[in-house]
Amino acid sequence: MSALDPRAKLRHPEKADRPATPIPRKPDWIRVKAPTSHEYHETRQLMRRLGLNTVCEEAACPNIGECWKQKHATVMILGSVCTRACAFCNVATGRPDQLDPHEPAHVAEAVGALALSHVVITSVDRDDLPDGGAGHFAEVIRRIRESAPGTTIEVLTPDFLRKPGAIETVVEARPDVFNHNLETVPRLYRPVRPGARYFQSLKLLSHVKEIDPAMFTKSGLMVGLGEEKEEVLQVMDDLRTADVDFLTIGQYLQPTPRHHPVARFVTPEEFGQYRTLALGKGFLLAAASPLTRSSYHAGSDFEKLRAARKARLHEQTAAE
Repeated sequence: MSALDPRAKLRHPEKADRPATPIPRKPDWIRVKAPTSHEYHETRQLMRRLGLNTVCEEAACPNIGECWKQKHATVMILGSVCTRACAFCNVATGRPDQLDPHEPAHVAEAVGALALSHVVITSVDRDDLPDGGAGHFAEVIRRIRESAPGTTIEVLTPDFLRKPGAIETVVEARPDVFNHNLETVPRLYRPVRPGARYFQSLKLLSHVKEIDPAMFTKSGLMVGLGEEKEEVLQVMDDLRTADVDFLTIGQYLQPTPRHHPVARFVTPEEFGQYRTLALGKGFLLAAASPLTRSSYHAGSDFEKLRAARKARLHEQTAAE
């Protein structure tokens, strides 16, 4: 590839044929400071030493400075290259990495080194693997349980499309929270998540509850992609039908000019309304703000989630 080829400058050559859209200036309520803390650099060095990837870096999360200062990191397993080319995502797409057999042990080591009380494990999509990487997820969970039995574990998985038995494999490994993001409304799946299917994602979340009704389930949405409020409310209803416990809603931020454009910046007041509406629809917990992401404040949110379930069960018992 020539150094003059515009593809050479792109993190995502598969997106080179998409029309470039200027990245709009962010409003004051969504700007964050560049990370500079000592703890941030310590966390980064630990991840490099263990050869681990984090979604914090790969997805260019705006909260990385705040989270890493607190030594909270979301580990991304199964390599750093995704088999999908979602229009919103900053993770590289292409031929996937070989699975690292030492990765589960290294993740467990990182959990211990950071003294995490709660850890979030996510991954790239691995459509090339027979089980979509479900067995690897399960092994990571087992290793963390062995080395840090007091740490609670949250998984944020792919959709395991056309991977029979994959969901069961992960659920049987007993994570404390099973998260899978719907990301957007059904109408926008084709331009935003072309390799995914809305009802497959919804079915996954429902199936987790069928296997283990006590397991917490969670899903997330991005807004600002061009969705209508009524569509977001319908997704909330669909998620409640699937008995999902926790909903997160955050602002979509365009990583590069070749990614899906930002349709608009949703105001903090609108996010507050979404949170109120979600709680009114029966979610145990809802987090909605411009900077909300799936694993943002995941540890403290897990404690709130447990408390909310306990309170609801108490209310139900009292009503009987």
